[in-house]
Amino acid sequence: MTLTLTTIPKEKLKNPPLKIHTLGDRDLRQPAKRVSKITDEIRQLAVDMLKTMYSCDGIGLAAPQVGIGKQMIVIDIHPDQPEAAPLVMINPEIKSTGGPQVNGEEGCLSVPSVFMDVVRPDEVVVTYRDLEGKPQKLATSGLLARVILHEVDHLQGVVFVDRVKNQSALNQELSKRGFKMKDVHPLPA
Repeated sequence: MTLTLTTIPKEKLKNPPLKIHTLGDRDLRQPAKRVSKITDEIRQLAVDMLKTMYSCDGIGLAAPQVGIGKQMIVIDIHPDQPEAAPLVMINPEIKSTGGPQVNGEEGCLSVPSVFMDVVRPDEVVVTYRDLEGKPQKLATSGLLARVILHEVDHLQGVVFVDRVKNQSALNQELSKRGFKMKDVHPLPA
């Protein structure tokens, strides 16, 4: 199956193909397993993940967020540009990070309506396989680097709220949205 990612409509579906798991769900805390072979099933998963991400106004989605413990992420930081192809990364590995540490607001489809500041490196180099199984390497910065780091965290069972430094503001935001602080696993500084 040859797949052209630009042919996937960037539209909101009333019934997205996959269900997004939210903070408190055990699936979000399990480290994902490497994809050993890129099959039509994996390619279809990428399509379903993209359709689900667009339906929920996201710009990134990791397989564990839809209850699938595989190392796969989809990203599109230009959801309003139909001609801009989304990124599908299979078995992504962060090779290096650099640049200044930047504070930026993040949200997550698994923690809906919660937006908090997170400090991350501004630059990243990542290797991965594309949907044809070809090895790829990407060096990027800014928003795309942030989204890659955020989604790769999901593959290791880390949710962005684990990186939030301001615990009292986080507690307030989470309670407003019906989430619990006990589901946050703060990372060491």
